[in-house]
Amino acid sequence: MTTETPGAGALLAILRSGSARTRADLVRLTGLARSTVSQRLDALLEQRWITPAGEAISSGGRPATAFAFDAGARVVLAADLGATHARLAVTDLAAEVLAECSHDMPITDGPEHVLGRLAETFERLLQQCGRTLADVCGAGVGLPGPVEHTTGRPANPPIMPGWDGFDVLGWLRTRLGVQALVDNDVNIMALGEHWSAEPAVDNLLFVKVGTGIGSGVISGHRLHRGAQGAAGDIGHAQVASAAGQPCRCGNTGCLEAVAGGAVLAARLTAEGAPARDSRDVVRLVRAGDARAVRVTRQAGRDIGEVLAMLVNFFNPAVLVVGGDMSEAGEHLLAGIREVIYTRSLPLATQHLTIRASGLGDRAGVIGASVMVIEHVLDPVAVDIAASA
Repeated sequence: MTTETPGAGALLAILRSGSARTRADLVRLTGLARSTVSQRLDALLEQRWITPAGEAISSGGRPATAFAFDAGARVVLAADLGATHARLAVTDLAAEVLAECSHDMPITDGPEHVLGRLAETFERLLQQCGRTLADVCGAGVGLPGPVEHTTGRPANPPIMPGWDGFDVLGWLRTRLGVQALVDNDVNIMALGEHWSAEPAVDNLLFVKVGTGIGSGVISGHRLHRGAQGAAGDIGHAQVASAAGQPCRCGNTGCLEAVAGGAVLAARLTAEGAPARDSRDVVRLVRAGDARAVRVTRQAGRDIGEVLAMLVNFFNPAVLVVGGDMSEAGEHLLAGIREVIYTRSLPLATQHLTIRASGLGDRAGVIGASVMVIEHVLDPVAVDIAASA
């Protein structure tokens, strides 16, 4: 049995973790010869992944040079595209936002139009923070529909006409000249929430409630996408309260057909409280409209019916609710908690935390950035770049 010799990527991972700062630390942790460690560090310095960080505290003799991961060496382009609006950002390699914006951008405008606006906005954001495309190590994009992660192509997305099978990765690489990654919007939200708010949690379930409903699963600190990238698509699970109700996916009885933001808005409009979308529903709830409060709490109960089964099956430590409807205060969460704590096993809920997203509408862009960062800084990818 042989053990692989740690390469430059492994040393970078150690420096990022903070468990080592000097050559001596790296020699001690890896068992590599000092000359080999120096060679690996030289490669990382040349690639600008690390930078000298002064001198370490010395116990006698010549102070050792310290090294640190350089989070500002490159930037990431991140986009979270929803059904009706988008948020875009430029971040550093620690997923800290350097510039961002949000605006209405209907996904129904089609891939060429939407991605064209995306590229133009990225270029403006880069100018705002004094960076160029030469500084970009990758672009991450979240889409509001099923995505085959290995190809980055949307797969029969119900609310994205013209997007099915579109080569999003190829389009972005050609237009921007950088590598790109694409995933479902709820998956990147789960990544963002876990990275920023719950890094110590092994198992987390993120639920997005907006125009549609979906979930992202963090299992063993890693995003679980499933075999083709369809894991977590709970919006089209069957629920008793939706029996016979048509859903935009073509089936009947889906959770989204009774609890999605678009459906709630239509229901309130029919009751005399005009609402165009989930954000209008939230506005009415915050204004104290009794009808909006009632339908929102019932939506929470309907969502809780599906989540109760997931809590029993997956047993997460934390359940996070995000998306536009999570801004409706405790009304949505109260309905979800009511059903989960009634129907889930006591052992599964004994230490379960159910809360709203701490990142709010930033969860998606942070997650899109994290997706790129983890890909680019994977030890194998760093080794390939260092040997090029």
